[in-house]
Amino acid sequence: MELTVRNSRVYAYTGGKPLDAALPCVVFVHGAEADHSVWGLQSRYLAHHGRAVLALDLPGHGRTEGPPLDSVERMADWIFEVLDAAHVSHAQIVGHSMGALVALECAARHPDRIDRIALLGAAYPMRVSDALLEATRTDEARARQMINVWSHSAYAHYPGSPGPGFWVHGANLRLMARQRIGVLPIDFAACNDYAGGLAAAAKVRCPALFLIAQRDVMAPGRTVQELVQAVRGAQVVEIAGSGHYMMAEKPDEVLDALRAFLAPAATPA
Repeated sequence: MELTVRNSRVYAYTGGKPLDAALPCVVFVHGAEADHSVWGLQSRYLAHHGRAVLALDLPGHGRTEGPPLDSVERMADWIFEVLDAAHVSHAQIVGHSMGALVALECAARHPDRIDRIALLGAAYPMRVSDALLEATRTDEARARQMINVWSHSAYAHYPGSPGPGFWVHGANLRLMARQRIGVLPIDFAACNDYAGGLAAAAKVRCPALFLIAQRDVMAPGRTVQELVQAVRGAQVVEIAGSGHYMMAEKPDEVLDALRAFLAPAATPA
């Protein structure tokens, strides 16, 4: 579906079902140099099992107009403008990597509107290596190759892909390449510069789930432990055998964890 925020067109995938704002709403927020399509399996399943779904393209990404936002805080503020435009009063937010920081910030800023958060591949601080930051500014094609290799558990995903006709590495590289030039350095700088994580974590009042990929070298599990400890009552689930892009490498395991954590689906009257 398309919404209008700040006089710009916003695209949100609703999982193949019309958005019903009366249902429990799950908002999916992608990471750097990505778009709504990274949530294909999880968003579609939940939309067909009693939830309203908004898998968003952030500004400047995918089909959403406008310049990319240059900070996690600005992205969080934008999320609430989208919810208002969709007439959604309460939401559960699922975010990956940069999107996980956005979900955290949303829960801290408006605890009265966020019911649950699931943070996948989070880290704090989310430091980006100097070499990768420089590559994002000077050679985006090289930066994408670096990201693609570091974000998966192995170059040749055994047994090749989690589903017939699906190539994990190739699909992710094409996803990044179709984003607009100049988005990548802004996204990675926003991750690197975000300094409000612990303060935000202390304000979280809703249930929180951290999904940690066992073989994640972009955001290793040790880099999120301080954040986990700062969020009261946080749950932690490890996704075995996966790298950073766990939604593609282990889609069923990620879905199972989300199904167990998210608020119960609406039942027919």
